[in-house]
Amino acid sequence: MTVDSRVAEVRRHELAAFLRSRRERITPDQVGLPIGGRRRTPGLRREEVAQLAGVGVTWYTWLEQGRDINASEQVLDAISRTLRLDPHEHTHLFTLAGAPEPPLEKDCKLLSQNVHRMMDKLEPFPVCVRNARCDILAYNRAYDWLMGGLDDIPFEDRNTLIQCLTNPEWRRRLPDWELNVPRAVAGFRAAMAEHIAEPAWKNLVKRLRQESELFERMWKEHDVTSERIVLKRYLHPDVGLLRFEFSYLYLGRRSEISLATLTPADEETAAKLPSSF
Repeated sequence: MTVDSRVAEVRRHELAAFLRSRRERITPDQVGLPIGGRRRTPGLRREEVAQLAGVGVTWYTWLEQGRDINASEQVLDAISRTLRLDPHEHTHLFTLAGAPEPPLEKDCKLLSQNVHRMMDKLEPFPVCVRNARCDILAYNRAYDWLMGGLDDIPFEDRNTLIQCLTNPEWRRRLPDWELNVPRAVAGFRAAMAEHIAEPAWKNLVKRLRQESELFERMWKEHDVTSERIVLKRYLHPDVGLLRFEFSYLYLGRRSEISLATLTPADEETAAKLPSSF
């Protein structure tokens, strides 16, 4: 046995143990399954994880047994969501499986401390950093205040399309929701042309089609646009209507990651922003 094959074998056994430990900490009621009947093992059964992740029971069993099989990024993403892995566990899963680094974590690592300091200095103006897939990679406290608590949203759900289409609180804060969401979906479809075969993009589309009837309908219409929304209104529960102009700064010559600064569009909005956070 070569050194590489021994390393691969150790990694597979570590992956198997990691999956078992994470499966055993999830209770059936946490994922909407009935508890009924006596369970010999804590947490979920292998067949339940396989069913929830949309993979074959035999295949998932082999994965937990440390067999020499390959797992795609799409399958690993599904297993990660089913087992409710946090960002560090998610990356660990990909590493043990020998898969490329998850795109979202990779994008986050591209943000330097200078970008974070810049966002802090721009307060009380709300600022966020997003990639082309609409994932929110970073934000300042003013943006968290504006949107009602991004800190409370799981890392993997911090995506503007997911939140706009599935989070009622976001919809309440966007008075022009019905006008802007179709434009956002059309912009997302146009951006996806450069990433048509990438698992992270396909997984996001699959999730949105399952969780939002509106997205499913708009996706079938195949509308596209490259036009940015430069003026948006927000309805904050404490201060009322706010109007902002958007400015976009791309973090690199060919980068798809942009820093969006929301500048008050009028004096009334500027006066309503908190003086400190």
